[in-house]
Amino acid sequence: MICMKKQAKIYYSGFVQGVGFRFTAEHIARDLGLAGWVKNLSDGRVEVAAEGDEAVIDNFIERIKKDMGHYIKGADINWQDPAGKLKTFEIRF
Repeated sequence: MICMKKQAKIYYSGFVQGVGFRFTAEHIARDLGLAGWVKNLSDGRVEVAAEGDEAVIDNFIERIKKDMGHYIKGADINWQDPAGKLKTFEIRF
């Protein structure tokens, strides 16, 4: 099986701030071995950059939906080539 390294930029909207969304995303990403970051945006959305194997990022997205789906109204996912500069997953402020 060929692993495709990708980066996904995901913008979650809904009631996604103040509900532990960033901490949940960080926990799931670290559990899956993804690199990247998560942060709150001033417009009420949460932005995630996740880098790793495409199948693992898909798993991350599904786990976020399972754990936090009742807070999410929308998820805008943009796939791109990995930057290769991200080593760990962190919460950014």
